[in-house]
Amino acid sequence: MAEVLVYVDHVDGAVRKPTLELLTLARRIGEPVAVALGSGAEATAATLAEHGAVKVLTHDAAEYADYLVVPKVDALQAAYEAVSPAAVLVPSSVEGKEIAARLAVRIGSGIITDAVDLEAGDEGPVATQSAFAASFSTKSRVSKGTPVITVKPNSAPVEAAPAAGAVEALAVSFSEKATGTKVTARTPRESTGRPELTEAAIVVSGGRGVNGAENFSLIEALADSLGAAVGASRAAVDAGWYPHTNQVGQTGKSVSPQLYIASGISGAIQHRAGMQTSKTIVAINKDAEAPIFDLVDYGVVGDLFEVVPQLTEEINTRKG
Repeated sequence: MAEVLVYVDHVDGAVRKPTLELLTLARRIGEPVAVALGSGAEATAATLAEHGAVKVLTHDAAEYADYLVVPKVDALQAAYEAVSPAAVLVPSSVEGKEIAARLAVRIGSGIITDAVDLEAGDEGPVATQSAFAASFSTKSRVSKGTPVITVKPNSAPVEAAPAAGAVEALAVSFSEKATGTKVTARTPRESTGRPELTEAAIVVSGGRGVNGAENFSLIEALADSLGAAVGASRAAVDAGWYPHTNQVGQTGKSVSPQLYIASGISGAIQHRAGMQTSKTIVAINKDAEAPIFDLVDYGVVGDLFEVVPQLTEEINTRKG
């Protein structure tokens, strides 16, 4: 069976969930070979093996932390040349898509971004994407070279599938461009204790109907009762009620959780483009004609200031 390269997104050896989802998809089309780079790369091996990696290629160097993107592209290209894979899978983050695009250019291959599913085909992997603000689904395959595919978080289940996970050192020679852009400083993001927005299984978002930054505490309380991430519409972000890092939509982040709860959000196309692929959508809005209700699985016509606290209380009661 052909090997499939999987780029590992990790933090000091802690593998992030989207990578484990990629391993599930990789097993559909071949044998996963993981590529782990930077500090803690070897520490990822046990987790990767538990989820199906037959081999883990590792390499650590200061360049991965000190410079942007290009050293990682150099390493992934080295892995590509060493393995000759049937496909290369990369998490569909901002950095992941840049790495994938640069790699595709270097190896002369086609690229598919933001896939939401992957299956084996007679002429290579077939990827499913959402198009036109998730109004349509398309199936496509790369017709030239080795497919380079980025996959959105929450597109596949995380499944245990123990494999050998043999650790091998990857030989990497950095190009001249690898040190072209240096990282001069890093500021850790303040932790809220909530899941990362794009990776969360549940997202609770607030919009214009929240009517003020002080009222986002209602959204946060509901999110915390569910162990969810907090999102916001563009209107709420533009009003300064919530940080842009939490914006869901075409000019914010795209999410695809198992459950999405929209509170006080009318359902403008810009917002829908960022959450329409959610598995189950619930809306709370006092306007029964709000466009969001055209899209939902469950809708509550009511004042969020009455509905959300009651919902939070009921969830906490059932948990307790």
